[in-house]
Amino acid sequence: MAAKKKPVKTKTSSPVAKCPKTQIKTIGVLTGGGDCPGLNAVVRAVTKTAINKYGLTVMGIQDGFLGLIEKRMSLLRTEDVSNILTQGGTILGTSNKANPSKFPMYFNGQKQITDVRDNCIYNAREMGLDAIVCIGGDGTMSGAAGLAEKGLPFMGVPKTIDNDLCGTEVTFGFNTAVVTATDALDKVHTTASSHHRVMIVEVMGRYAGWIALHAGVASGSDIILMPEIPYDLDVLCNHVLQRSRHGKRFSIITVAEGAKPKNGDMVVQKIIKDSPDPLRLGGIANVLASQIEAKTKLECRAVILGHVQRGGTPSAFDRTLATSFGHYALELLMKGKTNRLVVRQKGELADVPLALVANRIRTVDPQNQLVQAARAIGTSFGD
Repeated sequence: MAAKKKPVKTKTSSPVAKCPKTQIKTIGVLTGGGDCPGLNAVVRAVTKTAINKYGLTVMGIQDGFLGLIEKRMSLLRTEDVSNILTQGGTILGTSNKANPSKFPMYFNGQKQITDVRDNCIYNAREMGLDAIVCIGGDGTMSGAAGLAEKGLPFMGVPKTIDNDLCGTEVTFGFNTAVVTATDALDKVHTTASSHHRVMIVEVMGRYAGWIALHAGVASGSDIILMPEIPYDLDVLCNHVLQRSRHGKRFSIITVAEGAKPKNGDMVVQKIIKDSPDPLRLGGIANVLASQIEAKTKLECRAVILGHVQRGGTPSAFDRTLATSFGHYALELLMKGKTNRLVVRQKGELADVPLALVANRIRTVDPQNQLVQAARAIGTSFGD
C-alpha cells in the first residue's frame, strides 16, 4: 500500500501580520491645510502598508476635517493609490478653514462659531474608524489634538512647504518648494543682468524664513530678507547702490512673504475671519520695489511666486521622505502608540506628542549656520 503524501504548504507572497499591541481594524486618513507636494506619497504609503502588511480597512476622508464633520469618506484600496506617488496635490482633497473646535455654522441666518468635535467623534465611530492618520501642518495638528482630547486616536504626519512645524528638523514639501523657488530665481538672474535691474522675488513661508533662506543661498541672491531678521530699508538701498558703484549693475533680492522692517509690520494681503490662520500675507515685494526705486533711482521689478511653490511633482527627496513618514506612522499605530507626530530628528525617524506641536511654529535662528555662511560670503540680510 502506497504511503500517503503529506500536503505541501505553500507560502503566500504577502503575509498579513497580526496586530501586535492594538485592536485596530479600520483607519481613516485625511490631508488638511494647504496643499503640498508629497501628500499623495504619504496617502499611498499609509494605505499600502495598512492593507498589504496588516490587512486593515482604510477609509479616505474627503477635504480634511470638513469631510469628518460632514461624514464624507470612502474606501481606499491599493489600486486607488497606485500611480499617485509622483502626483502633486492630494487625491483626498483638503481644506484650511475647518477647525472642529471652532467651526462656523449658521442658525436662523446667523453665523455662530461652534464646537463640532462630538459630531466628528460620532461620525468616526459610525464609520468604524479606530484611528486616523492626519497629514498636515500646525493648524491641522491643533485640530487633531482637540479631537484626541475627546478620545479619538490620531497619528500625525508633518506636512508644510514652510518647514515651520515644531519637533521635526524637516517636513516633506519643503524641498520641492525650495527647488521651485531656486529655479525661478535662477531664471530671474538672467533677465536682471540683461536689463540692469533690481529684481525682488517674494517666496512663501508665512512667519518663518526657511524657504527664503535656502532658496536665497542656493540661487546666490545678493540680499535675503526673512521674518526672523527685521531689515533696515537704508541698509538695503546702500547695499544695492554699493554693488552698482562696483560695476554690479543688477541685484537679486529674495524676500519671505512675512519679512518686515525694523519696528514695522508684515504686509497683509487679506484677512479670512473663518480660517484658523486668518492673516494672508503677501505683497512685500511690491512694497520694496517701490521704496528701493524711489531711494536709489534704480529700476526695480517685483516677482511674486505664490502658489506655484505648492504645486507640481514632488522632488525625489520629498517622495522618499513622505513614504518613510507614512509607513512609520502606520507602524507606530500598530504598536499601540496614538496621538503622536512622526518627526525626523538628527536624520532618524522618531515621534513626539501631538499636543507639543499644536499651534506652535519653528522659525529660523538668526545664528543658524546657513545664515552665518551666507553672511561670510557677502550676502546681506538687510540688518
